[in-house]
Amino acid sequence: MKQTRRLVWFVLSTVLLCALLGGVYGQNVEATANGSEDSDVQGSLNAFTQIYQLVEQNYADSVDPDKTIFGPPDTGLGAIPGMLRTLDPHSNFFGPEAYARMREDQEGKYFGVGMQIGPRPGKMGKLITIVVQPMPGSPAFRAGLHPGDIIVGVDGKSTDGLNTTEIATRLKGPRGTVVHITVSREGSDQPLDFTITRDEISRRSVDNAFLIRPGVAYIHLSGFNETTNDELNQALRSVDEKDLQGLILDLRGNPGGLLKEAVDVSDHFLEKNQLIVYHSGRRSREQRYYATTGEKDSEFPIIVLINRYSASAAEIVTGALQDHDRALVMGEPSFGKGLVQTVMPLSEHTGLALTTAHYYTPSGRLIQREYSDVSLYDYYYHYEGGAPRQTEVRLTDGGREMYGGGGITPDVKVTEPKLTPVEERLVVHGAFFNFGKYYLGAHKTIPQDFVPGDDVLQEFKHFAEKENITLSDQEIKDNLTFIKNHIRSQLVGVIYGENEAGKISAENDYLVQKALEHLGQAKDLMASSKRVVASKELK
Repeated sequence: MKQTRRLVWFVLSTVLLCALLGGVYGQNVEATANGSEDSDVQGSLNAFTQIYQLVEQNYADSVDPDKTIFGPPDTGLGAIPGMLRTLDPHSNFFGPEAYARMREDQEGKYFGVGMQIGPRPGKMGKLITIVVQPMPGSPAFRAGLHPGDIIVGVDGKSTDGLNTTEIATRLKGPRGTVVHITVSREGSDQPLDFTITRDEISRRSVDNAFLIRPGVAYIHLSGFNETTNDELNQALRSVDEKDLQGLILDLRGNPGGLLKEAVDVSDHFLEKNQLIVYHSGRRSREQRYYATTGEKDSEFPIIVLINRYSASAAEIVTGALQDHDRALVMGEPSFGKGLVQTVMPLSEHTGLALTTAHYYTPSGRLIQREYSDVSLYDYYYHYEGGAPRQTEVRLTDGGREMYGGGGITPDVKVTEPKLTPVEERLVVHGAFFNFGKYYLGAHKTIPQDFVPGDDVLQEFKHFAEKENITLSDQEIKDNLTFIKNHIRSQLVGVIYGENEAGKISAENDYLVQKALEHLGQAKDLMASSKRVVASKELK
């Protein structure tokens, strides 16, 4: 009964604390209730307490109170997560581990060795944890860890039986401390030992920035954390922003992040005092965000690339640039995540992300798509680029019609070509990743301008056969460009880092090539909008 009283007290205190914190951590969130509402809440809490007591006293097995109330980590189960799931797809409760990860994502840094790891099937179907990619310049990268290395030990203890999350936890630690990592590597008879000093690891938002052709820059933003705008400014300086004749801003796969960074990124390309985004809710007063600095050297045309995985902050930036006719948007409709979550820290290192408002683009388009008639699974995984509300018509600065309520619809819809059966077979079986381990195990290194020749292709074909992937000469010929580009990208990435591999991928990306063809249209759009706005100001 002591556990029951403790948990009921925690639930009650959580409800009260959320009401108080709404004014501290939220965006103008008001927490008020009248006498009738107080009575309803108290009645519901009494019913919850009664049900929990019946479960604890009569259930066939012993009841774990933390599991019942908060749910197992990262499952979304439990009384509190279940309650939040009835509201919308994005309100959420964070246990200690999830809350710590969320803060790491927002800050864009942590202390560790700096490498992406992941599970892979090993011998007899047993899962192993491998190095997917050391981050450029990280302690792991400098120490010489390679993609494909199998992590078999940490600090002298075997990783057998540990999952990827547990291994990642062991690799993290205070800055300046040492961790010993043992790996198994293709081409090495004995395990390799690495002694690595942990350091601050920054998760970069700008993971690729270069001139894709003279005067035209390509920049990919992977997310929006506390350093995103600073990284963007640095990237633009690296490509000589003053001399740019065009920019491709790639937001595909960008799940969003911090509102402030989305506003600052938009501010860089818009004119001073232009509206970027606004939000309002039932208990949240409308708040508007404007460009305070305005564009300085960015008179060049911009193309923004999006897909179904571009969400939240990525949609705010895209919507702002589209509504002001500052950029031509290409790709497929974005995800449609336009709910404002106010993150409220609670006791015991937990947190509550509660939806308090809705995001709207400058023209008044609702970004959030409909979710009331779909399951949570379908909402996240079976999204087919839902249709915006055709009745919600808004106009851009230049007078173009836009629709809201279904994410951001691109100006030029481009569907990326599907993989051929051969290409899909190679990707699904991890043929390029595994060949990279094998090839560099035998050849050790390659030049930075490496291009696979006939000898490498034959070696790849023989390797694929050993992996039970049969390729005829005709199939290799029909998919030659795809195969050569992926072999090159994989090998260059291992030796020279993912930035160099990213350049190869971008240069051969179908949608990026299409964007280059539409830079003239983006320039005409910007000029036409300026004429329309100027004519309105004269009236």
